[in-house]
Amino acid sequence: MTSPSDDATFLYLVRHGATDANEQRPYILQGCGINHGLSETGRQQALAAAEFLSSHPLQQIYSSHMQRAVETAGIIAERHDIDVQTAAGLHECDVGEWEGMDWGSIERANPDEYHAFMNAPGENPYLGGESYGDVLRRVEPVLTELLAKHAGETIAVVAHNVVNRAYLGNLLGLDMRQARRLSQSNTGVNILRHHNNETALVTMNAHFHLSGLGE
Repeated sequence: MTSPSDDATFLYLVRHGATDANEQRPYILQGCGINHGLSETGRQQALAAAEFLSSHPLQQIYSSHMQRAVETAGIIAERHDIDVQTAAGLHECDVGEWEGMDWGSIERANPDEYHAFMNAPGENPYLGGESYGDVLRRVEPVLTELLAKHAGETIAVVAHNVVNRAYLGNLLGLDMRQARRLSQSNTGVNILRHHNNETALVTMNAHFHLSGLGE
């Protein structure tokens, strides 16, 4: 794993721990309209992530304003004796009318909108909500600003599944249909290095810290 250097900025982009909604089967969509805290599994995941990140010197930890992200960030922050700051614009995607629905029910209820989204999620939104492109346009400036603000430091940001996929997919030069396929485990850790105005992905979705939790 790459170690921080004096002139590079490192960003640990983390997905929040699991909620009860994340653990439902069939899988249901949990966007910004569901603001639940962590489940017991999610708390254990956050503790495992905190243990992993305890050996990485973090100068600041940010999260979205959503409860599941704030709780995850708080558990991580305890190991570094720093306070969590929330950053506007990092909340999960607005999935509109599909909030709390599973994909099978969505396809049956709204087949045209479902297939349009699946074919081009960068342009076509969740019904009544945001597209992946919309999410990228609000998230990228926030993370760019944080990288500039913390030049030469190491920071963590706790965000969400679609937020991370859209940002990382764009960074890798993927279209949003491909970005949607990127795996982001609950408390999976992505490590980015920013240097000379370029951001590189060092590690994607590291989740070996969850091996004792059934991952």
